[in-house]
Amino acid sequence: MYMYTKLGVAFLTALILSFISTPIAIKLAPKIGAVDIPKDGRRMHSKPIPRFGGMAIFIGTTVSMIAFMTFDTRIIGVIIGGILIYALGVIDDLTNLPAKVKFGAQTMCAIILYSFNIRIEFVSGFFGEGVSYFGDLVCFLVTILWIVGITNTVNLIDGLDGLAAGTASIASLCIAYVAYIHGMYLVAGAMLAVAGGALGFLPFNFSPAKIFMGDGGSLFLGFTIAGLSILGPVKGATIIAVIVPLLVMGLPIFDTAFAIFRRIVNRRPIMEADKGHLHHRLMDIGLGQRRTVLMLYGISGIMGVGAVLISRDLKVEAIGLFFIALIYIYVFLTDATHKMPQIKAVNIAEDEKRLAKEEKKGKKIVD
Repeated sequence: MYMYTKLGVAFLTALILSFISTPIAIKLAPKIGAVDIPKDGRRMHSKPIPRFGGMAIFIGTTVSMIAFMTFDTRIIGVIIGGILIYALGVIDDLTNLPAKVKFGAQTMCAIILYSFNIRIEFVSGFFGEGVSYFGDLVCFLVTILWIVGITNTVNLIDGLDGLAAGTASIASLCIAYVAYIHGMYLVAGAMLAVAGGALGFLPFNFSPAKIFMGDGGSLFLGFTIAGLSILGPVKGATIIAVIVPLLVMGLPIFDTAFAIFRRIVNRRPIMEADKGHLHHRLMDIGLGQRRTVLMLYGISGIMGVGAVLISRDLKVEAIGLFFIALIYIYVFLTDATHKMPQIKAVNIAEDEKRLAKEEKKGKKIVD
């Protein structure tokens, strides 16, 4: 009963603080210049929106973790790294940092987690005792790649009202449940703090959004989930310990990987934004923001439940759910005239011109 209470209080503390802090962030954003002004066809909003909601998520999550989970040095590492990655995101929101600078700073934050013994250690055992140095190097590289990758994955899916906050909440709750049923109460509590922080912000961010989380919020969520997810939510099964968060984050990971592949094929910069993400494709067929986001919540939920089943050794049931999710993703990536996803995109400049012409004619997507 004591553990139930502590986990519940950690979740509610983060949720309430985030909910209370979001209206403050809405008022503060214009004063510091943290406002998202629609400047191109990729934007789904037509008027300036504050983009400082990450402050509420950061406050709720961090305060909750400090209050209930600081007895473990690894959680302290996550808190320190989270503070730095949030600061990086806020600076990026205000000044639009170059991609190389952001990547370098994210790598340094990931190294901080590694120094606090937050590592994907099972990969180092593949090479035997005689090559431990090589194993340590692989462990370091894989850990850094995971943390930086997931950090940017959450950042990249933050394209529709409520999508990133809701997806992060689903992922955090699923990992928290897996951790709880396997006795990892520290991870469960920290993940519940993340979920509470995101859910407290979500009512203000769901369509029509009153505020965006900005890079400060999306980078913080991605970084924190990435770090906490490799603290070992499944005892005695190191492979599964990594597979579970990988599957829980399956939708944003797939969307990011597909975006990178698409840009390489079209010979565009990898970090260049476009309108080829899953949520953009759903918007293009007329679902509108709310239904698109709810549809993607559903797929994330299916992947999350599948990950829980995997952790409980119910592999056949999990495979069935993953197959259903893949069918939906296939439907989203194709249309009635194409059996395969269309990778080759129209020139981005031409696409921008087409969107501008449609706007002039008064064509609007009805939500």
